[in-house]
Amino acid sequence: MRNELHEAMLLAFTESRRALQVGDLPAAFISLERAHILSQRRPLWHAQSHWLMLRAGWLAGDWREVAGQLPRIVAALLFSLIWVPLGNTGRARVSAFKPMPVSEELRRLLE
Repeated sequence: MRNELHEAMLLAFTESRRALQVGDLPAAFISLERAHILSQRRPLWHAQSHWLMLRAGWLAGDWREVAGQLPRIVAALLFSLIWVPLGNTGRARVSAFKPMPVSEELRRLLE
């Protein structure tokens, strides 16, 4: 894995965990969406982003988010190397199959 991508991914996961610890759920989801986009082609990291989204959904009392993350965790482990929709944020309110716009910064990291 390219070092710059790896560092950006680790930073996004670290920021999301920090936000979860202090109960800043909006910040946690922003960091988790970033972590999700950066980790989509790495099954274990990808699944971890969905697990943390599940936890954030649980803390928020958002049962739709919790229920939506369960199949995404399994799909991340099984399909990350085959196909992922580029830029998808990974949230339960977005189709798991929908490609989404990617910022120039993230696009550069993913190249």
